[in-house]
Amino acid sequence: MLSFKKKSIFELKRVRKVFKKEDEQELLVLDNINFRIHEAEIVALLGRSGCGKSTLLRIIAGLLPCSSGQVFYRGNLVQGPAQGIAMVFQHFALMPWLTVLQNVELGLEANGTPKQERRQRALKAIDMIGLDGFESAFPKELSGGMRQRVGIARALVVNPDLLLMDEPFSALDVLTADNLRSDLLDLWHGDSEKKNSILLVTHNIEEAIVMADRVIILDTNPGHVIAELKVPLAHPRDHQSPEFLKLVDQVYTYMTSPSALASQFEAPETIDLGYRFPDASISELSGLVETLAELQKDQAVDLPLLASEFSLDIDDLLPLTEVLDILDLATEASGDIKLTDAGKAFAEADILDRKKIFAEHLLKHVPLIKYIYDALHEKENHRVAKKHILEHLEEYLSASDARRVLKVIIEWGRYAELFAYDDKSGELNLENPE
Repeated sequence: MLSFKKKSIFELKRVRKVFKKEDEQELLVLDNINFRIHEAEIVALLGRSGCGKSTLLRIIAGLLPCSSGQVFYRGNLVQGPAQGIAMVFQHFALMPWLTVLQNVELGLEANGTPKQERRQRALKAIDMIGLDGFESAFPKELSGGMRQRVGIARALVVNPDLLLMDEPFSALDVLTADNLRSDLLDLWHGDSEKKNSILLVTHNIEEAIVMADRVIILDTNPGHVIAELKVPLAHPRDHQSPEFLKLVDQVYTYMTSPSALASQFEAPETIDLGYRFPDASISELSGLVETLAELQKDQAVDLPLLASEFSLDIDDLLPLTEVLDILDLATEASGDIKLTDAGKAFAEADILDRKKIFAEHLLKHVPLIKYIYDALHEKENHRVAKKHILEHLEEYLSASDARRVLKVIIEWGRYAELFAYDDKSGELNLENPE
C-alpha cells in the first residue's frame, strides 16, 4: 500500500522516438512508452541490445527530444536537461587530465556551487564511495572499478532527485561489478532520509532483480514495454533463494514468450526480408544445439539454468535461442527451450549432413537467404553484387544494421553451401557451391 502514496518524480506518456534515415526514411526506435518513477525507489529498465534502452535514458535525461509524447519531471514538461537529474555512463566518461577530486567537482562547478562548498561536498562523496586517499590520482592510475566509483561519486555529489545509470557495471569484471553493486546498494539504503531514486538500464536479468524494486521490460523492433514486475524481496537478496530464482524465471518467460502476453500487447512481427537478425555465429549456434542435446533428455531446458551454467547473460543467450527458434531447430516458450526433431537430427549429424539440414531450414525460414539464392540462380553469370543486396536491405533497415545483418546472412549461406562470397569483387556467387 505504501508504494501508492509515493510521489512521482518522473513520468513518460506515450513517448515515441523516430530517427531519420537516408532518403527521408524513418526508423521507429521507441513506441508508446508509458511509466512512472516514484520517490525513493530503484527501477531497472531491462531489455536485450537494440530495444532502445539507452535512447530512452537520454530522453529522460533531457539530452535527446522525443518525437512525440510527453516527459514530465516533478509535474513539469521536460524541455532539455533537468537540474535534479544526474547520469552515470557505461564507460566512465572521466576527464583524463583532471584528478579524482576535480572530476567529482565538475557537476558542482557547472551548477555554480562556491569553491569551498564544492570541495567539501566532493571530498565527502569520495570518502562515501570508498576512494579516500585517491583524491589527487588521475584516471589512468585507477582500475576500471575505481574509475566507475569516481563516476558514481560525481553523480551523487549533486544530490540528484533521479540518478540515471546506463549499464554502469557492464564494462567491469564479474567480481568488481558485484562489489560495486553491493556498495552502491549499501550507500543508497543507508540513508534513511533519502528521497532520490535510481533508474538503472541493464541487459542483465540477475542484476535487475538484485537491485530494483520494479523491473520494466522492453521488447525490440521498436522498443516497447511488454511487462512491469515488482520485486518484493528484502535486501540483501539471495541469488539462490527460491523467490529470487522464481522472479528470474518469470523475466525470462516475459522475454521469450511474447505470445503469452497477446491479450495486452501485439503479437511479434513476422520474419520478412528486412528482419533484424541478431549476431549469431555458426559455431555458437552449433555449440548451443549440442549442449541442448546433452542436457534436455527429451525435457525442455530452463533458460535461466542454461545461462547460469555457461555464465551467459541475455545479450549472449537470447540472440542464439531466437535464431534456433526462427529456424525451427528449437522451440522457445515460458522461459524454456527444447530442440525440435530437426534440431536433434542436426546435433547427431556429421558435418555434411549438418550443412544440408541448415541449408534446408535457411531457405524455408529466412526470406533474405531465399531472395539471394533465387537471385543468383536467375542471373546468367550466377553473380549478384553485395551493394545491390545492401541497397535493397536499406529499404527496411538503417545502413549500419543492413551491413551487420548481411554479414551474418553471408556467413550462414556460406556454411550451408547455398552461395559463396568474393570479398575482392564484392560479389555473391554460385561458383563454389556448384
